[in-house]
Amino acid sequence: MRTYDVSPLFRSSIGFDRLFELLNQAERVEPSTAWPPYNIEKVAEDEYRITMAVAGFTADEIELTQQDTTLLVAGQKAAQEGEKQCLHRGIAARTFRQTFNLAEHVKVVDASLENGLLTVALKREVPEALKPRRIAIGGVTATAGQDNAPTQISRVREAQAA
Repeated sequence: MRTYDVSPLFRSSIGFDRLFELLNQAERVEPSTAWPPYNIEKVAEDEYRITMAVAGFTADEIELTQQDTTLLVAGQKAAQEGEKQCLHRGIAARTFRQTFNLAEHVKVVDASLENGLLTVALKREVPEALKPRRIAIGGVTATAGQDNAPTQISRVREAQAA
């Protein structure tokens, strides 16, 4: 695996600390620590899906928690009465904690557990106030491809009249 030194970027960039820390963190993670195995898929423009293989766990034994831009998936097997004697244990039942860093405005919209696969649906929902908007110049309204109403700037019209 290639390693990248991002220290020069710390000297010349402001406000990207979180991104650089994520890059450094991703470099340190070993493939063996990524248990249980999972896939991250892009389903549509602003829709994503995480699928985790959690064979042997029930929905009551898995906890999903989203706090700001972090999604925590944790699993812990419930204590069973009369523990069975296994001659071979191929299905792992160990406790796990997997953390996913989410972009801003990405929210969990659904989660399901079927056939040993935990599926978490995510969607980016940018508030209207933060979406880009087209600004009309000189009172000409251009509404093609616009999500919200155009905002006119009266100073531009005053400067044209002068």
